[in-house]
Amino acid sequence: QVQLVESGGGLVQAGGSLRLSCRASGSIFSINAMAWYRQAPGKQRELVATITSRGSTNYADSVKGRFTISRDNAKNTVYLQMNSLKPEDTAVYYCNADISPRLMADYSTYWGQGTQVTVSS
Repeated sequence: QVQLVESGGGLVQAGGSLRLSCRASGSIFSINAMAWYRQAPGKQRELVATITSRGSTNYADSVKGRFTISRDNAKNTVYLQMNSLKPEDTAVYYCNADISPRLMADYSTYWGQGTQVTVSS
């Protein structure tokens, strides 16, 4: 019953910006780390950015200085602000979160369905 839903993807020219959002819904007790991954055609899914429950962040070298991950704990939402986009950023972007559902003892990992980001040259 816990679900992650991404939004904000689309088509943008190189150098442009997009902001992705991912909201967790359902019977949630708490959310620990949240993250964004991406997967380009023919490639493995790769980690883009992570953020802890306290707001500490980490980024892939390829996006460092261009992307910013943030979260709003009151809204169970994580964001990915993407600036200075490059064609190589084109991928399906997936939200990931470690969530403790109500009445469950441990955290489990949940994935969103993905949102397409296409950057044209």
